[in-house]
Amino acid sequence: MNIIKSLISFILHIDEHLIDIIQIFDLWSYAILFLIVFVETGVVIFPFLPGDSLLFASGAFAAVGAFNIVILLIVFFSAAVIGDTVNYHIGKKIGTSIPPKSWLGKMINKEKMEKAEEFFNKHGGKTIIFARFMPFIRTFAPFVAGASRMNYRYFITYNIVGGAIWVLLCTIAGYFFGNIPIIKNNFSTVILLIIFISVLPAIIGIIKERFAK
Repeated sequence: MNIIKSLISFILHIDEHLIDIIQIFDLWSYAILFLIVFVETGVVIFPFLPGDSLLFASGAFAAVGAFNIVILLIVFFSAAVIGDTVNYHIGKKIGTSIPPKSWLGKMINKEKMEKAEEFFNKHGGKTIIFARFMPFIRTFAPFVAGASRMNYRYFITYNIVGGAIWVLLCTIAGYFFGNIPIIKNNFSTVILLIIFISVLPAIIGIIKERFAK
């Protein structure tokens, strides 16, 4: 429970925690940010780490000189692309051998793999791009792409495009809008709003599927 509380606090008060990270680690803060994004996108069991909100908050700090915006963009882009690539290969390696009774096996079973493969074949690489903007799905999409044997050249192209769009939009949005007084004074509310908007497409998709059934 303490871990969950700490994680929720980190996400909702990410601006305060970023200040602590900068003060403690200085230039090594870039490495910390890289690791968070890399793990969130590259390790399928950590989909709950902050993504969009971290990019937005870091962009806001870059606007006041705490980070170099160019270095920040390079760090986030590298972490996002490398993370998805590692996740793809993990999925390709172990995706079909996950114990069915495990929590991951229940979420990613043979039937869902077949549906995922059909979905990837129908919608193509844009799935990887859209998934970038949806928490949890962002972490599972490359894993499922690898497990369902999506063509790697196809995957890596959209991985790079999706990573670039995601990093640019979220970080630059924070850079230009994160320090507007109404946003800065209500940062936790803004973070919750970002999370809600991010998961909204997934919620709509689930509701549509339920009604279709």
